[in-house]
Amino acid sequence: MRNLKYLVTGLLFGIVLVKSEVISWFRIQEMFRFQAFHMYGIIGSAIVVGCISVLTIRYFKLKTISGETIVIPTKKFQWGNVYGGLIFGLGWAITGACPGPLFAQIGSGYLVTIITLLSAVAGTWVYGLLHEKLPH
Repeated sequence: MRNLKYLVTGLLFGIVLVKSEVISWFRIQEMFRFQAFHMYGIIGSAIVVGCISVLTIRYFKLKTISGETIVIPTKKFQWGNVYGGLIFGLGWAITGACPGPLFAQIGSGYLVTIITLLSAVAGTWVYGLLHEKLPH
């Protein structure tokens, strides 16, 4: 019962993903072919909301619900992020799914997405094995 709020939040997030057509393979293909602004508008909106949120946290020195100070560490450029982003984008373009909407796609009846989910889990497992040897 304590985790009910997480279930409800997840369900609401899934509904938003479905209704905004973010889980649509067609919309994702449109994006990668530069044929429509739909996905770029959604991603751009998320970036703007994220930036405003970080600025608000820093300006007002907000704390977590448990009273802990929120620390946003500075990060330096690493080529591993470029390689990882290229692999991520390639997988996204091929499968028509990124990790966020995978569960919403499965819940919407696109059961073939289970293969994508298993592949994402396998990729995470392989990264865990190799992360010490990869450029970070």
